[in-house]
Amino acid sequence: MREKVEAVLDKVRPMLQADGGDVELVEVTDDGIVKVRLQGACKGCPMSQMTLKNGIERTLLKMLPEIKGVEAV
Repeated sequence: MREKVEAVLDKVRPMLQADGGDVELVEVTDDGIVKVRLQGACKGCPMSQMTLKNGIERTLLKMLPEIKGVEAV
């Protein structure tokens, strides 16, 4: 599962990197929660929650239906 999540994150990464940020996969829990750490410009950005939910989570849920949600750590 971790490899599948990494593959999807690789599709989202260019969008984040264009704004000076990035995302690191921390963990995929047994109950389908993906834990990520926002990095660079995304780390302190006031829009980071929107990026997390509308960008990263939406893409992961669309491409991997077994994922239940995404959390920032």
